[in-house]
Amino acid sequence: MSIGPEDFRLDGKVAIVTGANTGIGQAIAVALAGSGAKVAAVGRSPMNETAAMIGDGAMIEIRADLSTTADHGRIVEETVAWGGGVDILVNNAGVIRRRDAIDFTEEDWDVVIDTNLKSAFFLSQATARRMIPNGGGKIVNIASLLSFQGGIRIASYTASKSGLAGLTRLLSCEWAGKGVNVNAIAPGYVVTNNTQALRDDPDRSQAILDRIPAGRWATPDDIAGAAMFLSSRAADYVHGSVLPVDGGWLAR
Repeated sequence: MSIGPEDFRLDGKVAIVTGANTGIGQAIAVALAGSGAKVAAVGRSPMNETAAMIGDGAMIEIRADLSTTADHGRIVEETVAWGGGVDILVNNAGVIRRRDAIDFTEEDWDVVIDTNLKSAFFLSQATARRMIPNGGGKIVNIASLLSFQGGIRIASYTASKSGLAGLTRLLSCEWAGKGVNVNAIAPGYVVTNNTQALRDDPDRSQAILDRIPAGRWATPDDIAGAAMFLSSRAADYVHGSVLPVDGGWLAR
């Protein structure tokens, strides 16, 4: 069977996207909806802007605290009740704390690990329990360049994103044979709230830009294209990948 444009469409699919109120999560939610999916947008803050961009009927807003596992079952159940099932999960929600490693606190460690890694695992588990009996689905984790590199002043973020890359491979090994594709995207430096501190530092911002072969920071839409592919039938034989979308940063 040859691959055609229809294999990149998501008509009739139901997706959960976490952290969909702004930035990368918002861009992914809008892109998936534009490709035909119905989107359950999950987060702690209002997602009115995302809803306006998607339009009536194609999105439900689910308020939840993704720093704990308490809401995971409810997220899946509300999505299934609304959309009739769940076919795609995008684990995008994440936080970052910046501090020299010598001064890093346990609180800064725990809040990042709990949101970026622990929550992603247990929401994947809750979603896969629905996907597997129904023939499978797609899980896309938003990792980072820090899944490959160390970085500076972001100990818990680097640990969480390195762990997420490993978790992506582990879940792929366990669930590929059950019809669930688990992959990750490793964004480069993207214009989002999480990178505001870097962009506000002229020297640091310029040093980053000088290293990017593409000559610019990414926009959230740059990441959304990869998410659309990994969520589609065109990626049915892609398992356990961590796809850099970094303007050539890692190739340098």
